[in-house]
Amino acid sequence: MKHFRISFLVSFICLALAGWWGYTLGGWSAALSAFGVALILAAMEVSLSFDNAVVNASVLKNWDEFWQKLFLGLGIIIAVFGMRLLFPLVIVAVAADMGIMDVWTLALNDPKTYSMHLTNHHAEVAAFGGMFLLLVFLNFLFDDDKEVHWLGHFEQKLGALGKVSSIAVMIALAVLLGCMSFVAEAQKLVVLVSGLWGILVYVGVDALSSLLEKEEEGGSEVGDMVKKGGIGGFLYLEVLDASFSFDGVIGAFAITTDVVIIMLGLAIGAMFVRSMTVYLVKKGTLDQFVYLEHGAHYAIGILAVIMLASMKFHVPEIFTGLIGVAFIAASVWSSVRHRRRQQAAGVSAVK
Repeated sequence: MKHFRISFLVSFICLALAGWWGYTLGGWSAALSAFGVALILAAMEVSLSFDNAVVNASVLKNWDEFWQKLFLGLGIIIAVFGMRLLFPLVIVAVAADMGIMDVWTLALNDPKTYSMHLTNHHAEVAAFGGMFLLLVFLNFLFDDDKEVHWLGHFEQKLGALGKVSSIAVMIALAVLLGCMSFVAEAQKLVVLVSGLWGILVYVGVDALSSLLEKEEEGGSEVGDMVKKGGIGGFLYLEVLDASFSFDGVIGAFAITTDVVIIMLGLAIGAMFVRSMTVYLVKKGTLDQFVYLEHGAHYAIGILAVIMLASMKFHVPEIFTGLIGVAFIAASVWSSVRHRRRQQAAGVSAVK
């Protein structure tokens, strides 16, 4: 439980603030309501982002303690205040041609209008996040060096396609062009540009990581930094978190329009996701459950499809959260069966 102590402390503070905020607006009944809504939002964020924690752990497991603490420290500030508060404010500010402080005032005093501005630009955000997450999934699926295959021979054949240069980017571009039919004619250009930015950011972060790895081979100081942690990896994890978090912000407005309660509730969820990431790394859970990383990536692939589909269709948040949990649960079950078969084979070999 030591990995979750700070998360519980942050939860206590955020829930207390949520109750106080509700009390200032409408007394004890409003305080209880705000407290309950914050708890619901926290649970929703954790269910939506558990697969994010698994993927984070797969990257972080080779990092040293300094970078892991940096990800928990600076990373959580970026995740909570940057992506779950500031980024939505920036989107509304640009869309409505307003100042950041004016948008913050609007969010506090007229949350319905703020929510309307935010949801009106959901398609662009979904295109950006959907493309980034799709590439995360495709590059895992088409990894020719991957030795463990959850789906057996079928997944091994798909992995072999990784020998084809840029196949993941080619598929992502094709999917993006296909998704243009989901939006109105007036939105097509801006959605296309947003999707292209999602692809460009993924490729850019990947290129930066490769560049720094080459520097590492040359023994440079930058290479030493990568060896200890990962500059490119840190950026990758932050963009990945952004792709997850904004979908959660949009979904939160289906529960409440109070931006303060949304920020507090999602902050609790984000903190627990960070703690789960460190727990998975410290306990070596990915080594014990060999298919857990697979399940998380398949959940990310489904989430990417859901985000892209949400440009035209409404997908209930509970379905989005449960489908991810289902993939994680299935991968854990498969991992347990795999371990039992190995143990049985080991006993038979001894006999």
